[in-house]
Amino acid sequence: MPPPSPAAPAAPAKSKKRLVIVLVVVLVLLVAGGGAAAWFMYQRANAALEDDADAAAPAHKGKAKAEPAAPPTYLPLDNMVVNLADPGGDRFAQIGITLELSDAKASDQVKQYLPTIRNAILMLISQRSSEDLLRREGKEALAEDIRREVSRPLGYAVPEKGASTARDGHGSADNPVRRVLFSSFIIQ
Repeated sequence: MPPPSPAAPAAPAKSKKRLVIVLVVVLVLLVAGGGAAAWFMYQRANAALEDDADAAAPAHKGKAKAEPAAPPTYLPLDNMVVNLADPGGDRFAQIGITLELSDAKASDQVKQYLPTIRNAILMLISQRSSEDLLRREGKEALAEDIRREVSRPLGYAVPEKGASTARDGHGSADNPVRRVLFSSFIIQ
């Protein structure tokens, strides 16, 4: 028998190292795959539980899925320049107004009454002082008054703040004039 070569004992040690590395890599892949599978199963079970809870909820609690609301229609009005009710009459306001309406049909209705609406808005603004309009509360009150004036020719009433919310012929809940937005507000 020939004498063992010095390289022969190193070969089994090298193959054991490779075997250990391969086993560690396989073990890591198994753990990662198992973790991913567990995570997906948890997500799926969680979604199923939420669906069951939604289905079991009574309809009177408002859990029913509502249809998305239609996007509003915006109607920008021409900028208005108005003298203010300050002593001396030397202050004026330049105001840009955009109306947020429920739909294009409401926009067409407002356009039919635009001269009347512009006149009412000009009269409203001319009754205010610069001191009133410089405060946020004054701007909010003006916006609500403008909404009331825009709604009036369309047959809708907007109750005064603090007034009874009793509905008139159409009722303010159906009012197509949702909000009055200021696109510019300059007082000089």
